[in-house]
Amino acid sequence: MDTMILLLNALWPGLAGALGLGLCAGWLCGWPRGLAIGLGLLTAASLLGAVALAGLVPGRAGFWTESAALMLWCYLGGCALGAAAGRRRASASPAG
Repeated sequence: MDTMILLLNALWPGLAGALGLGLCAGWLCGWPRGLAIGLGLLTAASLLGAVALAGLVPGRAGFWTESAALMLWCYLGGCALGAAAGRRRASASPAG
């Protein structure tokens, strides 16, 4: 638990940037058209997260793996939130 707090303390600017970038990308692009794209990204994030949680990669490479997993999840979460907000914005605007 202490390592996770330390990791979040060191990486919060990158995590905030990934979340902000995801919000912008999701708001501008919306939901992916094909189901395969979304499932592929979710699978990649899940596999990377599982490798990071299992601690399969030691040392500096493990730190980069854990960092990448956290940032990818923040980015994908931002994309989902941005796409949901963009969908509401698009449905609220009058057609014309």
